[in-house]
Amino acid sequence: MYKTRSLPNTRIDVADALRGIAVAGIILYHSVEHFDIFTQKPILHTLPCDQTVADVLAWLFSGKMYGVFAMLFGLSFFIMNDNQQQKGKNFSGRFAWRMCLLFMFGVINVAFYDGDILMLYACYGLLLIPISYLPSKAVWCIIGLLAIQPVELYCLLTGTTIDHSRLWDIYGQVMAMHENGTFWENALINLRYGFELNLRFNVFSGRLTQLLCLFILGMQLGRQRLFYNEGHNLQIWHKILLTSTAIVIALSFVNFGELEGWLKPIYNLIILLMIVSAIVSAWYAFEGVRRVLHHLCIFGRMSLTNYLLQSIIGCAIFCGYGLAYYYKLGITYAVMVGIGMVIVQYLFARFWFSSHQRGPLEGLWRKLTWI
Repeated sequence: MYKTRSLPNTRIDVADALRGIAVAGIILYHSVEHFDIFTQKPILHTLPCDQTVADVLAWLFSGKMYGVFAMLFGLSFFIMNDNQQQKGKNFSGRFAWRMCLLFMFGVINVAFYDGDILMLYACYGLLLIPISYLPSKAVWCIIGLLAIQPVELYCLLTGTTIDHSRLWDIYGQVMAMHENGTFWENALINLRYGFELNLRFNVFSGRLTQLLCLFILGMQLGRQRLFYNEGHNLQIWHKILLTSTAIVIALSFVNFGELEGWLKPIYNLIILLMIVSAIVSAWYAFEGVRRVLHHLCIFGRMSLTNYLLQSIIGCAIFCGYGLAYYYKLGITYAVMVGIGMVIVQYLFARFWFSSHQRGPLEGLWRKLTWI
């Protein structure tokens, strides 16, 4: 059974920077996807570079930014849990309540945006409670098992196929409403199908086990204190960076073919590790990088608020009940809108933190957690 090492858990600025990058990346890629509206209508304003922009941002962000968010979620759980252990308190019940609150935030969010992740994260988060009691060797074994995509590997070896027809049926209903429905019609259909839609998409995309893997990995990295510049930690991050980069380059020349359903999520996971290790390595190696990324620390400290804001703002811009930009703007123009959203939300974060210690929803979540 794991026991605290009674070491101080000071605030990790590079983790805040990673959160900021993750949320900004989510906003930009949601803009590429027109906030989940894949219309058959002709797009009015396009540019020749649209497909290139879509491919580059898909390689950088798709399936990676949610993963970074999940990993940092596990890290936050470890810090809170370890702090309570050092005080001789059990955090399990309080964390379960915290996940109930997160689920409720997700219900509010899904009313605006059908791609909400908060409800699923709340469910995944509950699984961290029993796993947190396990010794590190057992935890690493679980991480390894989940990282090899066991569901996809089983399907590949046995010839089993998963029926995704229900997923596409729901998508069809939701997309039609996003294009033509009122706000309240959108909210009702999102509340009805949002959780099921995202769960089924997690199964389809291979994220079902991978996100849980990243939750647990974040917790384990917290146990190892790898996000602090202590001992040989920086050398470990350099090794992860070199290894992951080499694997990514090698796999970039491989045609996955029939193995794509199994190998593509693993490939995305390795790209994620490359991105995280590059940022952590650069953060501790170069003061200039820290100065630049400090702005994203501000953005990341308000990650929950920013995530809900992007749903409200983005859907008002792209959905049919709002400005209906889903068919008016091509991908490059949509990304420009996403960049504008990031800038506006960053300026709001700076304004808020000038007189508050925590973001609006972060402060509310904390108060309700310890009520």
